[in-house]
Order: sequence, then C-alpha cells, then structure tokens
Amino acid sequence: MAELSLQGVNKHYGTYHALRDIQIDVHSGSFVALIGPSGCGKSTLLRTIAGLESITSGSISIGGTTVNDLPPRRRDVAMVFQSYALYPHMNVADNMTYSLRLKRRPRAEIEAAVNEAATILGLSHLLSRYPRELSGGQRQRVAMGRAIVRHPKLFLFDEPLSNLDAELRVRMRAEVRALHDRLKATSVYVTHDQIEAMTMADHVVVMRAGLIEQQGAPLELYDRPQNRFVASFIGSPAMNFVNAQTGADGHEVTLTGSGTTLSLTHRVEPGLEVAVGLRPEHLAESKDGPIKVVVSAVEATGAQAFVHTDLGGEELSFILSGRTQLGRGDHVRLAIDPAKIHLFDKKTGRAIQATQIPPR
Repeated sequence: MAELSLQGVNKHYGTYHALRDIQIDVHSGSFVALIGPSGCGKSTLLRTIAGLESITSGSISIGGTTVNDLPPRRRDVAMVFQSYALYPHMNVADNMTYSLRLKRRPRAEIEAAVNEAATILGLSHLLSRYPRELSGGQRQRVAMGRAIVRHPKLFLFDEPLSNLDAELRVRMRAEVRALHDRLKATSVYVTHDQIEAMTMADHVVVMRAGLIEQQGAPLELYDRPQNRFVASFIGSPAMNFVNAQTGADGHEVTLTGSGTTLSLTHRVEPGLEVAVGLRPEHLAESKDGPIKVVVSAVEATGAQAFVHTDLGGEELSFILSGRTQLGRGDHVRLAIDPAKIHLFDKKTGRAIQATQIPPR
C-alpha cells in the first residue's frame, strides 16, 4: 500500500471556498476517518483524492507520486460508495470483476482475484446471485469486493454503512476494520457518525466549513479537544457546556446560572468568561457532590439510563449504569473528577491552556 499526502489543498466552486488549506499525511497501512457535519467538505475532499474533483491549488500525492493532473483511472485507487453502485443486470462475480474485464486481464487472473475476494468477504456462495437477491450488507460486501480485486494503492470509503440498519452497521464496522487489517491497506473513510470514526480509525480528521478543526488519534481528540466544536462532536452522548467564570485565584470556576463552584487541578487566568465542558460519562451521583440538579427526563435503555437535568436554567445530562428509580422533579447531587473538566473561551471557543497548580 502507499502513503497519502495532501499539502495546502484548496477547492473553489466559483466564489464558494469548499476546502481550505487542507494538510493531511496518511502513513502507509493507516486507517483514516474524515468526519464532520453535512456540508463540511469531507466527501468533496475524498472525491479530490479519487480524481473525481479537481483541486484549485495545493498538491495531492499517492505513494510519493503527485497525482493532481492524473485522471481517476491512473491514480490506482478504489472507491466504495454509499449507494453500492452495483450493476443490476450482472451477478456478483461479474460486478466484482468488471474493472478487470475492461482492462482485458487474463481469465485465470480474474478468476483468482474474484475467488480471493469472495473468500475474504464470505461471498463465495453468492457469486451467481444478482444484486436484487442480496441483503444490504451483502451488497456492501460486493462493493468492497469490487475494490479488493483491483489491489489498489488506496481504498476510499464514502459513508458506506449509512444505508444499513443499526445492528448491521455495528457488524459491518468490525468487518471493514478486519478487512483493512487483513489487507494491510491504506484507507480513507468518510463518515458523519463519530462512533464509526472512533472505533474504526487510527487517525481522525474533524472538519467544519472546509477547514480541519483538529486531527489525531481518536482518544487524543476525546481527551484533549482543541475547541468547543471538536469537544461537542467527539463523544456520545455529547459533552455538556455550562457558562461560568474563572475564580480570582484561577484555581476554581463558578457556574453562572447555579453559582456552583468547581475546583480545578490546574491554574487558569482569573476572571475569564468560559464554557465549562462536562462529559455525561464523567459525572456521578454523590451525596455531597457540589453540583445540585433537578431531573427533567430519564431515558432508560436497560444497560444504562441517560438522565437529563436542569442546572440553574441550563441543561445538564449524565449517565447511570443499569437502572434507576430517578424520575422527573427529583433532586440529585453530582460530582466530577476535576481532571475531567474542560474549559473553553466563551468568545473564541478555543480550549483554554492551563498551567498545573504548584504544590502547596
């Protein structure tokens, strides 16, 4: 497989700036996820890598070769689409080998390629079937098989699981990642589902409005988001944000609506208007917890309960394991490890860099 490098990539559609100075380096054999809300530019970026869209400026290289001016067929990439894009009049075997037959590859090579891919994907017993006779998951495996038989330098996935039901998506996530590991492939995967990105990728790129907001290992983005947008996008359920002000000594923060004071493990600039980020999974019931809330709703799933509460006019959610007797109107006290508290500048949304409190 090959390395992928994007340096200063920009894409304009007339006056609309779709991609803004994109810088990404993908190591050979890595699985990279592009994630962000609709319209952020992630699919456009994938299409520029494939050669389906031209770039306005910058460079794209695959395996050390600049491919800016190369057509898609000469970039040696394979793309798996959201819509499967299978030919309805061809059976599974013919769909998978269509590109090889167009290139007039030897029959023995074609048969070996389709048998290898079918074995990898568990499709050997379905080679004579037509797309209409397959389930959604089987169709997606055929689409992946069509990519595999080409032995490309780079695999590109454009939201391939979004048409599947929830249970099948979970199973297919594991299958796609296992396929990547088995082939030792270099893969770029576009998704709007942050759970897919977190569980499948080695490297996650978070995009918004054509810009890269942050990129890195999944847990790095979860633990150290650089701004409020990344913090809200990475993690499920989403992070709570509560308006607050840092204390006079910089060792604590006071929540604006409720007057609750939380201690910090680090020292920040005093008197700042901030948004305090509290992940639902980091909040816990505590008899003497400093955060006093009133339950507004409980969503019970069996294994967990998602509890929505009111904190001085602001919404705060937390998670309980198992089942709970809590109900609307109940009063609860919550605590959080100070090391799990995130602070963001209220005006810019940027994470506030802190210095450790010196020993006393």
